[in-house]
Amino acid sequence: MASLMSVVALAVDALLPALDVIGIAIGTQQTVDNQLLIIMIFLGLGIGPLLFGPMSDSVGRKPSVYLGFVVFLIASAVCVYAESLEVMVAGRILQGIGLSAPRTICIAIIRDLYSGDYMARIMSFVTVVFLLVPIIAPALGKWILDHYNWETIFYVQAVISIVIAIWFWLRQRETLAVEKRIPFTFSRLSLGLKEIIQHRQTMGYTIISGFVVGSFMVYLSASQQIFDLQYGLKEEFPYIFAGLAIAIGAAISLNGILVVKLGMEKLVTTSLLAFFAISLAYIALFYTGNNPNIIVLLIFFGLQFFAIGFLFGNLRALAMEPVGHIAGIAAAITGLISTLMAVPISTYIGRFLESSTLPVFIGFAACSGISTVVLFAIKRKKAAV
Repeated sequence: MASLMSVVALAVDALLPALDVIGIAIGTQQTVDNQLLIIMIFLGLGIGPLLFGPMSDSVGRKPSVYLGFVVFLIASAVCVYAESLEVMVAGRILQGIGLSAPRTICIAIIRDLYSGDYMARIMSFVTVVFLLVPIIAPALGKWILDHYNWETIFYVQAVISIVIAIWFWLRQRETLAVEKRIPFTFSRLSLGLKEIIQHRQTMGYTIISGFVVGSFMVYLSASQQIFDLQYGLKEEFPYIFAGLAIAIGAAISLNGILVVKLGMEKLVTTSLLAFFAISLAYIALFYTGNNPNIIVLLIFFGLQFFAIGFLFGNLRALAMEPVGHIAGIAAAITGLISTLMAVPISTYIGRFLESSTLPVFIGFAACSGISTVVLFAIKRKKAAV
């Protein structure tokens, strides 16, 4: 299950060191356009579950995963032979749609087999293994780029996905019994959407998730541009990215301990306020737009990502609380809503990152500030009820 999820991280993070090289190859006019190669795969990841979630409930888990891998392999070929930004972006969106199958369905498989504390234990193990991929993927991408070419990164991703698909075929049995399968109908999606809109808590936390994911995607898509072009740290970039990924991983691991003692709402409130305060502190110190020393920047990024690490899982869980009876459809729809928010947010903010990191933190401050207002509106409404 961790391997199924890891293909997503590999498809995103292994490409980071090669963004400028790919940009030259496909003739991008502006450096910031290269960010779309990262951002747009998330659009596919948001759209895909609307197809593969209901499909897995209808035809079974394993066939849906196989189809997702086939779509990913076709999309990888599109990316390899792309000669323009538009074709490359189309390939990346299609890659995201394909990868949404293993990413989404692996969670359904775990839920089919386990529940309660044991399910939480399995999910924790999966998450820990999954977090290793963002740490090593940029280094792998850079090694491939140093010894071969950027196309080879896509070939390696394709080979790894084939190996994982074969392993999945050999080792994982079908977990959804035939008698539990539900016919695929679009009316299920429309009814689920109507019900989700009626739940203020679900919509509120989904909106917050959209702002948080959008702000984080700004960093993810622009990290190569920041550390390579602005700071001249091309060789060090994979190690910097790995170090900051560890900050998020530490927060996610610590969250498993603290959430039982403090509760999700308190952790979300504290982390969101910290996210906002750190952003304001950076803006106040470096409002001129001059980049600080790299150590100072890494400290601010590390603090931000430590705060974000407490938000991802907790926001999703809080959004899903009122809609547990339609969990599959609800997860797909809320994921799509947050993604449709995050993509334009990250695309817009990323346009300002030519020569300074200040726009990143202005974006962080705006997103966390609006999210804080939404959070307290949810709390006030809940208290009134």
